[in-house]
Amino acid sequence: MGTEEGWCLLLCLALSGAAETKPHTAETQWRAVDVVLDCFLAKDGGHRGALASSEDRARASLVLKQVPVLDDGSLEDFTDFQGGMLAQDDPIDIFEASVDLVQIPQAEALLHADCSGKEVTCEISHYFLQTRETTVETAPCFMANVQVSGGGPSISMVMKTPIDAKNDAFWHPMLNLPLSPQGTVRTAVEFQVTTQTQFLTFLLGSSASLDCGFSMAPGLDLISVEWRLQHKGRGQLVYSWTTGQGQAVRKGATLEPEQLGMAGDASLTLPSLTIQDEGTYVCQITTSLYRTQQIIQLNIQASPKVRLSLANEAVLPTLICDIAGYYPLDVAVTWTRQELGGSPVQVSGASFSSLRQSMAGTYSISSSLIAEPGSAGATYTCQVTHISLEEPLGASTQVVPPEQKTALGVIVASGLFLLALLFLGLQRRQAPTRVGLLQAERWETTSCADTQTSHLQEDRAAHVSQPS
Repeated sequence: MGTEEGWCLLLCLALSGAAETKPHTAETQWRAVDVVLDCFLAKDGGHRGALASSEDRARASLVLKQVPVLDDGSLEDFTDFQGGMLAQDDPIDIFEASVDLVQIPQAEALLHADCSGKEVTCEISHYFLQTRETTVETAPCFMANVQVSGGGPSISMVMKTPIDAKNDAFWHPMLNLPLSPQGTVRTAVEFQVTTQTQFLTFLLGSSASLDCGFSMAPGLDLISVEWRLQHKGRGQLVYSWTTGQGQAVRKGATLEPEQLGMAGDASLTLPSLTIQDEGTYVCQITTSLYRTQQIIQLNIQASPKVRLSLANEAVLPTLICDIAGYYPLDVAVTWTRQELGGSPVQVSGASFSSLRQSMAGTYSISSSLIAEPGSAGATYTCQVTHISLEEPLGASTQVVPPEQKTALGVIVASGLFLLALLFLGLQRRQAPTRVGLLQAERWETTSCADTQTSHLQEDRAAHVSQPS
């Protein structure tokens, strides 16, 4: 084990031991510590405002000097970096970077990455300034890109070497730069752009916030903020801010201008996500001297809806499982069959329809299976697995054997026949009563008519018997 690996191991043991023996205090304090990172130095080439592209890389170390981090009591045994900690028989380039001019909000994640089982990748390359002025003497600059695995933060830092060290006795033989007495390349971080996470996943229709923050040295001016989307070989502008004027190209995209100067926050909010919002987002910050960026991958997901139906009532019925409205494309469908009192058994032989895509970009597909009910019937389940689901989603139905269907049909028909007989019997019992009532009504009507006729005849007789 090398000296540097042993130092990291001692740091982890110290942090874990202190965390176990000391409880968290109510008041958390800040402490300045040295953060040491294993890096690679790209020797050749470079791009304006980006990493140098070269396969010729050498081992290097980056020491962020006296970075303020929250101390809950676990840093009591922590010691600062010393040049003698590195193995002398394996010389590497060591960059000491002062952070007095900027803030490194993700320093704690870098400090505890090894102990958390996460990997930190770091690459250093030459950086070329944005200014075109050739009369002003500028010191060489380097770019350090640091990323934490497992969805951790990403930091891009522009480091400037001092220009007032021409009389130093120690010089780097290859970089032609002054060295400290400990043999390190001294730099100062003047600009950094960071994001809390490099990968984001949101459901279709929700709102997303893409984190992008920055910090710059005094004397630098913020010129512009630009968000771009790269997807399937195409690029497009999403949002731009230039000297106080913001423009949203994607409908609804927002950025808080007042947070740019106050908190160095250039985060972008995207409401009502669609499939077209998926892709790689580039947050590019430009100052009066430097330009750098962060890359965030945004993935969209939509959960499927599952419906199971019986296509026909044949001797061997066909089951159809409709899976609709899911994204991304990959989906797994399995069938199981369970007889009464038995355990589920996976069934093969299912067929699939052609893939369908809606106007919104989601996918749908159907799976068909010929069912075999068995002697006592069976329950069939269509189970769907998709990346958007925490657990598989399923739908079930019971398939009855043909003979049970026939018996059930006979029982139903008999029941209907008995109900019909009962209804007819009730109708017959009510018929005499209705006939008697009708006859009574007819008798009353006849009596009233006879009475009226009798009275009319009496009146006529009285009229004839009167004398003239």
